[in-house]
Formats: sequence, C-alpha cells, structure tokens
Amino acid sequence: MLARLFKMFSCDIAIDLGTANTLIYTPGHGVIFDQPSVIAMMGYRGSLVPYAFGEEAKKMLGRTPADITAIRPLKDGVIADFKAAEEMIKAFIRAAQKKKRHFVKPLVIVCVPYGSTPVERRAIEEAVESAGARDVYLIEEPMAAAIGAGLPVTEATGSMVVDIGGGTTEVGVIALSGIVTATSVRVGGDSMDEAIVAYIKKSYNLLIGEPTAERIKKTVGTALRSADNKAQSCPVKGRDLLTGVPKEISISANEVFESLTHPINQIIDAIKFVLESSPPELSSDIGDRGLVLTGGGAQLMDLDVVIQKATGLKVIVAEDPLTCVVRGTGMVLERFSELKHVLFKQD
Repeated sequence: MLARLFKMFSCDIAIDLGTANTLIYTPGHGVIFDQPSVIAMMGYRGSLVPYAFGEEAKKMLGRTPADITAIRPLKDGVIADFKAAEEMIKAFIRAAQKKKRHFVKPLVIVCVPYGSTPVERRAIEEAVESAGARDVYLIEEPMAAAIGAGLPVTEATGSMVVDIGGGTTEVGVIALSGIVTATSVRVGGDSMDEAIVAYIKKSYNLLIGEPTAERIKKTVGTALRSADNKAQSCPVKGRDLLTGVPKEISISANEVFESLTHPINQIIDAIKFVLESSPPELSSDIGDRGLVLTGGGAQLMDLDVVIQKATGLKVIVAEDPLTCVVRGTGMVLERFSELKHVLFKQD
C-alpha cells in the first residue's frame, strides 16, 4: 500500500548517466530529457557554485574566463568529480520534474558500466541519493541496452549486445535475465574524438578542441576506407602550432578513418573476447541471431559493416541506438515487479 502511495505522488525516473550525455525517462512519457553531461561552475566567495548545465554549459567548453570552469564530471562512465556530478544530477532531475509538482521524492534507476568498481558504483548511488532520490537502484548497461533493443533477455537463448557510449564500450551475452559473460573497455566516442585531435596535431601541426573533433566525427567520420570518401571532406579551424595563429584546413573522410582505426580495433577485440568466453550453446544462438549495436557510437558510418567482416556475424543497429539504454532502464521501471531482479544496490 505504501509503495502504491509513493508511486501516485512521485515521478519515478530512469537515468542513463552517460559520459557524453544524460538521458532521463519517465513512465508514460518516454524520454523527456537529453542533455550533454556538462556543468559550468563559477567561483563565488572562495567556493564554486553551479553556473550552467547541459547544452548551455557545453557551449562554454574551452571558452570560459578565469572565474568560470566548464567540466564534464563523468569520465569513462563513472564519476570523476563528485561535487560537480551531484550538482549536475540535481539540476537534471529538477528539469525533468519541472512540469508537475511532486510531494514524494522519486525512485531512481541508474545505469552503470559493467566494468565499474564497487567504489565507483557506490559513488554514483550516493550522488543520486544526495540529489534528492527516495531510493536508488542500479542496472548494468549491457542488460539495459538489451532490454531497450527488444532482445529476449528472459528466455533461455543467448542475446549479444554491444553498447558504444561516450566513455565505455559494453559487450555482453545475456540469457535468462542475467549477464552470462561480458566485458567493458574504456573506449568510446570520447576516445574517437581524442584520436582525431591527435591525428590532426601530428599530420597538420594544428591544435583543435574536442568539440571540433566531435563535429568532424559526426560530419565525415567512417569506420571503412573507400574511394568515395576522398570526395567527402570537412573544414577544420584551429591554432597552428608553428606560428600560433588561427588556421583552416580541410580533412577527408579517409583521413578520419585512419585516425579512428585504433579505437575501432579495440572495440572489435572486446567483441571477440566475449565471443571466445561464451558457452558453446549460447555461441550457437549468437551465430544464428547475430549481435545488436546500441549507443551513440553505433551511429558511426559503416561500423556495422566492419564488425560484421571481423566477426562473421550478422550485425544489427538498434532502432534509435542513442536512447536504447535509457529506454531499457525505463522499461524496467514500468515493469518493476516483473523485471526488478535485474536491478541491484551497491553495498
């Protein structure tokens, strides 16, 4: 009875607390919030106070004066700056609930990387509790991604999911509502951006910021070299390291492919590791059904083709891969009594 009353007077939420973006899902409304995981803090009377969040704060990255600091408080899927993360989560929860007044604190389910440590998971749990949650449950990202992709996670057949996020790539084989074998590598969209920055610095003596690298990746990024890519190019502006003055160059899609080779190979190695670790019966299921790509990194052009060539498996990109994890977490919230066994708390 008490649980029903809490449900009536609170707005329970599911959060995909990602390195690059934070998404929030509420039952009956779906994904209601999608903002970059960025906070700007301003110095005030000897301490730092919140100044801006999300998209507004992201525009400030690399452009702030001395008294304002724009940071991303999560790195590799876990909290790197507890105070900043707590303030950011508070702001995001308030923004998600602003349309309706609620008298009871929300129950919150948060995704965590499979490879995160108990200390890192406890930090996420405590940050969300401090941000005003009534109760906090955790769910591992491969499970949330599989549920969001519509895979039959409760059945006695093997399902394989590869979730490529901003900070980590989660690869898991799931059966009977549990993760049978999985791995988490700290390679994702951020690693790709860093690789583009390093390539342009080495090849052109041009220094660019990660927001510019992200724009290049989204414009002409590809996982496959082709003759057509030579015609695709993207203008890039940065600081010439030799002269110190602004300079503009043009970078082709094939050059971006070269810069992304290493992070893509790391993702493929993680997939092969999980395949080699899977029980034979589940390997047979995966061979028949293939694997599903989720996460923002799954949108990289021709990545599914490259993974298919490397593994020999059918590769499917999930519908709306960017929101797959938060939708899966939200489905657990909506079917709480049926799927609550996939949740846990960190002691």
